[in-house]
Amino acid sequence: MRKAMAALLAVLMVLSLAACGGGGNDSGSGGGGGSSGGGSQEGGVKEFSAFFAVPGAEINNGNEVQEMIAEITGTKCKETWLTGQAAAEAIGTLIAGGEYPDFIDGSDATQQLYDAGALIPIDEYWDDYPRIKSFWSEQQWDMVRRDDGHVYWIPQFGRVNEVSTNTIPDEAFWIQTRVLKWANYPKIETMDEYFDLIERYQAANPTMEDGTPNIPYTILCDDWRYFCLENAPQFLDGYPNDGSVIVDTDTMQIVDYNTTPTAKRYFAKLNEEFQKGIVDPESFTQTYDEYIAKLSTGRVLGMVDQYWDFGYNVTDALKQAGLNKQGCDYVPLGVTIDKGIHNRWYTDGSIMNSANGLGITVSCKDIPGALQFIEDLLSPEVATLRSWGVKDVDYMVDENGLFYKTDEQRANTADTAYKANHVCNYSYFPNYVGMNQDGINAAKPDCQPGEFYDSLSDDVKECFTAYGVQTHVQMLGLNEIPGPWFPMYSHSNNMTTATPGGSAWARMGEIKHEYLPKVVLSSDFEAAWDEYLKAYASAKPEDFLSEMQTELDNRLALAAKYE
Repeated sequence: MRKAMAALLAVLMVLSLAACGGGGNDSGSGGGGGSSGGGSQEGGVKEFSAFFAVPGAEINNGNEVQEMIAEITGTKCKETWLTGQAAAEAIGTLIAGGEYPDFIDGSDATQQLYDAGALIPIDEYWDDYPRIKSFWSEQQWDMVRRDDGHVYWIPQFGRVNEVSTNTIPDEAFWIQTRVLKWANYPKIETMDEYFDLIERYQAANPTMEDGTPNIPYTILCDDWRYFCLENAPQFLDGYPNDGSVIVDTDTMQIVDYNTTPTAKRYFAKLNEEFQKGIVDPESFTQTYDEYIAKLSTGRVLGMVDQYWDFGYNVTDALKQAGLNKQGCDYVPLGVTIDKGIHNRWYTDGSIMNSANGLGITVSCKDIPGALQFIEDLLSPEVATLRSWGVKDVDYMVDENGLFYKTDEQRANTADTAYKANHVCNYSYFPNYVGMNQDGINAAKPDCQPGEFYDSLSDDVKECFTAYGVQTHVQMLGLNEIPGPWFPMYSHSNNMTTATPGGSAWARMGEIKHEYLPKVVLSSDFEAAWDEYLKAYASAKPEDFLSEMQTELDNRLALAAKYE
């Protein structure tokens, strides 16, 4: 039934995208830098279509900031997001139909789009679009190039303008402020200390204020998000987020984090906590939407996740429900397996994921207009509209030119209806992080030091004061990019079964999905772990590790060429 429903949704999505224009027609002329033809024309404004193979929230028709951007650029885009499917399934449906939206991000199915010939080579056009061409360095673009020497997508995220201003990290062991406050804000350095604190808090406080039972620890395992379960061992051993492997910087060799002694200790701990009733029994069956809804109730004391995967939705939901006043906000802890290990949970700088990005499809009938739209979205005026909103409506400017928000403006930012009608981030189009192009402000409100701190709920401010910090990043600590290879997941994310390493990678993922929940739930951990390792070895992980070693060597050689 679930598969049938997914198939129906896939067909409906294709029809919906085709109705949005799928590239439009050649009638009329419009803005977008004076280019003509292309996307559908509506009242003199071009309209393109886009599909992003990740869950997302659509904005309402008539969205005020989208209309303002359309007035400036002469162009708008109808965005569609993944619903009820895996990325590979949705992209496969589009490829089978042969019709695409104008813009697309295939997420972890991007390679499928390239292999199907669905994308145009952007670098053949970008000399006329300097903001696009300079968005990444020549060396970084070389990491995006395919075997034919062309660039087919633009990695949208992580491009730092001038200097990093990040205040919020990525992955961590997260914990609610009420738990830390109850224990008088202790120093938590290890995995064992983290779970010990949660156990003690749960024993003393089994329910929320209204009597709702707490959920001490939950795990998201839905589809590709099973990284919330399986990749903690790399961090616990003090390595940064290369995602699929560890890079031993002493030997420059690839190491498999799935089978290290730390990996065994980590999964043994999860097993122990499950037997004690600390790990949520729904962890291995809940969907992403169910997980977000669960966190938004304030019941969950802790979990491992990337902030971008939960934070923006959940923090607003907690605030709207008044649960921040009960200490239900989350702060990160950079725990390691043992004391004395330097944690590298957070790495700062221009970190490009070359595995996927925004592409323009062969169905687009106005490639220059589509490229001009991206170019215009990167202009100072439009980039500020996307990230900050409208001056004197969404933010204020002080006598020194610094942006800030009033309490009312912050409340609006957290309001779902307001965002749908007014906020237009065009979030899956390229944009800068770090500094705003005015050279004074941060590119985004949550990276503006004063504004970030002022926007925090009182429970988080109290927590930060206790630990002597002012940002989530400071809670973890700052680490520089370890080397020119980083991150290695930008290669593994694009592996296909066309190579022995890619086949092994796919099988490794299937085995981890199948066996790791059993490892956590088993009444006999040692037997379950041995069974997992036996199945894991059958996937031939050595083929995967060999391909990753080759890629590491290639990246080091490429970096040497630019020295």
